[in-house]
Amino acid sequence: MDSVLIVSNTSSTLGIISDLLNSQSFSRIVTSQNCGEARRSLIQDSYDLIIIDSPLSDESGEDFALYAAEQTDSGIIYIIDNERLYDVSSEVEDAGVFVLPKPVSPEFFYQAVKLLIASRKRVHYLENENLKLQRKIEEIRLIDRAKCILIQYLQMTEPQAHKYIEKQAMNLRQSRVQMAESILKTYER
Repeated sequence: MDSVLIVSNTSSTLGIISDLLNSQSFSRIVTSQNCGEARRSLIQDSYDLIIIDSPLSDESGEDFALYAAEQTDSGIIYIIDNERLYDVSSEVEDAGVFVLPKPVSPEFFYQAVKLLIASRKRVHYLENENLKLQRKIEEIRLIDRAKCILIQYLQMTEPQAHKYIEKQAMNLRQSRVQMAESILKTYER
């Protein structure tokens, strides 16, 4: 993780959180003292981690946390008074917002940040795997469409069409996908 947006209307809290995060590997820490300023920051830039310290002066911290969860893929930590913890948790946790009670000890905060970083890395890994699988499915569909064209127009069987695509791809030093695209361009007009 590289960048953090801290939203708090208290300068002392901004300083404390910034100091705690400086000990970790964050290259850029941006601070905002209200939600309007933070929303503008989100429009202009993206952040790996957003930390919201409530209460905020211009709007509900819950509303901003939900907005940030909907508009970004950032990890979000929402720090709230202990009395409101359970009510707010039920509102924002389904959106993926990590809720911490005030006062939060430096050790607990550090562990929460580490947990969020680890979970974000895992989510990004799974998203990349999902993209790879989607690309593979699209390739298979494209090749299958080309096989169907060969079966329809050249009266090949499915194994013959498969072997034809592989052999032509090898002979022309192309991928099977490129060969399938070429077949589709030839026969689908």
